[in-house]
Amino acid sequence: MQKLKCLSEIYLLIEQLPKPNQEIIKKAKEYQNQLTKPQGSLGILEDLSIFFCGWQNNIKPSLKRIQTLIFAGNHGVCNQGVNSYPQSVTSEMVLNFKNGGAAINQLCTHSSVNLQVIPIDLDNPTNDIYFGPTMNETELLVSINKGIKAVSKKSDLIVLGEMGIGNSTIASAISSACFGGSIKKWVGRGTANNDNKLSKKISVIRKSLKVNKKREPLKILMSLGGREQAAIFGATLAARMLKIPVIMDGFICSASAAPLFLLDNSSLDHCIFGHCSMEKGHELLLKSMNKSPLLNLNMHLGEGSGAMIALNIVRSALVCHNGMASFKSAGVSNSK
Repeated sequence: MQKLKCLSEIYLLIEQLPKPNQEIIKKAKEYQNQLTKPQGSLGILEDLSIFFCGWQNNIKPSLKRIQTLIFAGNHGVCNQGVNSYPQSVTSEMVLNFKNGGAAINQLCTHSSVNLQVIPIDLDNPTNDIYFGPTMNETELLVSINKGIKAVSKKSDLIVLGEMGIGNSTIASAISSACFGGSIKKWVGRGTANNDNKLSKKISVIRKSLKVNKKREPLKILMSLGGREQAAIFGATLAARMLKIPVIMDGFICSASAAPLFLLDNSSLDHCIFGHCSMEKGHELLLKSMNKSPLLNLNMHLGEGSGAMIALNIVRSALVCHNGMASFKSAGVSNSK
């Protein structure tokens, strides 16, 4: 996918979103029904394998090339005291990722997946949502294009994660702007699990939504989002244009993609939502987008960790689909 020159090009892309191959999906379902098991007995694993068949245009899909992308950004809203950790932790964790010391490093190593960490202008936090838009159109476009550039057309799957102190507040603000309702429903305790910050976050978001009133999806992203959210938006769109499936991580990643969902409710059909975070707004956000998480492990770490664990489920689905014998080839009697 080419670099975007202006935001209006996004609307043109939305009008030509590629779709999964329905003929291949039909054949994949027929193929599944011939494997040595009662029909439907592998449940969601069957759905996952058929999903990959449709997007890869292949009755036997593969996951030879997987990209795990972590985008990192810093946020001006931290000036309002919504964060439990100092903002310097964003840069410190990026270094930890690069040195192999974080949870996501262990999960990627275990799954033999390459990890790419992409910090975006960490020394220059976005503007504070409390006073106005976090970015202008040029700044938003730069970050969206960083997400687009990160996606390789040779990939079979993209796993998305993020890092950014203060970005649970940003995710709550985006979700509230996208889907409305009581602000309290969208705001949780953050990665630090800190109840003391709840009322502060709610009041900051309430004021921010009054200051940033525009509710057009790209305006929401520009006014309330961070650079890593914009990059995730761009990577998700790029993957869709290339027909590459995506595994989304938790609340922050899901909120980053929410404006894309508002542009077209089918725009996230290539995405698997790896898990439901403990972060309060995530379950509501998934329901608002009519998405079901693959796992619920009481996680709220971020950094792509839940998505990487979900990858193991996806791989299990495909090895069964691709490797099982048919009733005919195994000489096993089928049901009547």
